[in-house]
Amino acid sequence: MDNQQKKNRLLILAIFGMTIIPFIIAWALKENPGLVKGTTNRGELIIPPLPTERADFTGFDSFSAKNIRELAGHWLIVNVIPNTGCNEICLDALLKTKQLRLMLNKELPRTRRVVMVFKEPAAEAARQWWLKDTLLWRLRRTEKKDDNTLFLSLLREENKMDDALTEKLIGDEDREFALNSDLIRVKPSPGLAKKIAGNRQGAVPDGMLFLMDPMGNLMMQYEPGFNTYKVKDDLMHLLRISQIG
Repeated sequence: MDNQQKKNRLLILAIFGMTIIPFIIAWALKENPGLVKGTTNRGELIIPPLPTERADFTGFDSFSAKNIRELAGHWLIVNVIPNTGCNEICLDALLKTKQLRLMLNKELPRTRRVVMVFKEPAAEAARQWWLKDTLLWRLRRTEKKDDNTLFLSLLREENKMDDALTEKLIGDEDREFALNSDLIRVKPSPGLAKKIAGNRQGAVPDGMLFLMDPMGNLMMQYEPGFNTYKVKDDLMHLLRISQIG
């Protein structure tokens, strides 16, 4: 057998492995529920997983279009904004996934954080979402009562962050560094949006969360109000039993 034949066989095996691995993981978790302990706040396996294609995602803005290649080959923590607004539950879910990714420690590079924006929002509304996602965690990490009150107030979409508050939260840090975001914002294709709605058997609620494997399969889902620590446990299990991503 010459080198070209060997390469062709290896390519066929690799393609087969990429296709079957997500289903093996889903089957293993279904047959061994102890791997993902069942409690009310843990995720639900999507069986069969919902496959996606690279063409299903379009960058929501220039930053995301530039970084959309980061979706490939990583485990994705996927928030959704199904409507033209992002209410308290929706925004709090975004902030939870920011915390979640930081909690992964050495596994952090294997993941990316994504939000799917289903409907076109007003430009200023979207700007406020991304600004709050970038900065509000600074209020959450303190134990000051006034900071907590301000945090809860700013979760409401009608309350805006102005330049003065932005500068206050940035403090002495470099502005460009402080405003740097790890959140890739994408618009799903109509076909993918319909597929996700079909999986939910209706409308997708604000504050939902999905986990997507490195092959592009949506494989776990979490209801609004999910527990960050329990999602972390699930994701760490998946990262341990998977050699991809």
